Amino acid sequence: MSIKLIKAAAMAEQNDEIHLARLLFLLSEADRRAGKTIEGITKLAKLDFFLRYPNCLERMLHYLNKTAAKADIKDYERTSIESKMVRFRYGPWDDRYRRWIGLLVSKGLAVTFLNGRTVHLGLTGAGKAVVELLGTDEYYKDIKTRSNIVYMAVGSKSATALKDFVYEVIPEINSLKWGQGIEL
Repeated sequence: MSIKLIKAAAMAEQNDEIHLARLLFLLSEADRRAGKTIEGITKLAKLDFFLRYPNCLERMLHYLNKTAAKADIKDYERTSIESKMVRFRYGPWDDRYRRWIGLLVSKGLAVTFLNGRTVHLGLTGAGKAVVELLGTDEYYKDIKTRSNIVYMAVGSKSATALKDFVYEVIPEINSLKWGQGIEL
């Protein structure tokens, strides 16, 4: 693998817009179910975990005895740099979600509010319009489809139940140290 390719992958990972689009699609899936919000930042991160890492989405679908064919995971996605995960503080996701949520709110695409101690996240009208526009772009076709698959499969779980589920489906995560790569 060339250094140019590694640098390009690192730049893509640092591009907030890609991450924001994924989160918008997940928020849209919650909204489509009777105008619901996603209850909690960690729940959003756990849902995004399956969207962000197609290998894990496929593994989750097999675990649930659901067909993974609808997710249309390509061979290159199984071996790409992006398919490799790193163990972060609270599991196999990273700590940039507050930043990304702040960006969505500042752009007028999402709203947040507290209900008790839980942050709820939802789309604004402008956010819904952006999701509709992105949904027509061929580049986002897989993300749109997979967002629906993820939300249908595990979106009804609480954040804690979802955390436990991730560790059940991918138990090797439990034995890794923070910053260690996860090989699937």
